Amino acid sequence: MNVLDPVKSIMTTKLITVSTGDKLTAVKEIFDNNRIHHVPVVRYKELVGIISKTDFMHFLRGFNRNQEDRFVNEARMRAYNVEDIMTKGIAKLSPDDRINVALEVFLENRFHAVPVVNENGELEGILTTFDIIKAVAATKVTAQEILESKKQH
Repeated sequence: MNVLDPVKSIMTTKLITVSTGDKLTAVKEIFDNNRIHHVPVVRYKELVGIISKTDFMHFLRGFNRNQEDRFVNEARMRAYNVEDIMTKGIAKLSPDDRINVALEVFLENRFHAVPVVNENGELEGILTTFDIIKAVAATKVTAQEILESKKQH
């Protein structure tokens, strides 16, 4: 991975999104059935917010100890919409922003995901810390580079 490459080279583009009016039961289903921690919220194609798994769990407040708690949670999730708990005014990246810019955003704000939008504000992807880890792990290292790194230590 070259940190000067654009974020579009490593961002996730196959996204699962929700709309502002969707019930939180839909969000629960997404988190239960997919290995993701952030769900972008869109109005048509325009990004309007994001819901993290942490936001969602905070909404549930840990209730789930007994059948009555589960019933209350189900009722709350049917009563509330995505718009009620989503984070608005979020940081965004352009597909052509460099990866090093994204790293600065992650470091400064302690985010774990930043949506990637085009000049029209339309969602094109999401860049997560996991995407960066995957890109670093996939970086090929030559035998020569390994030998040189051992000389430096």
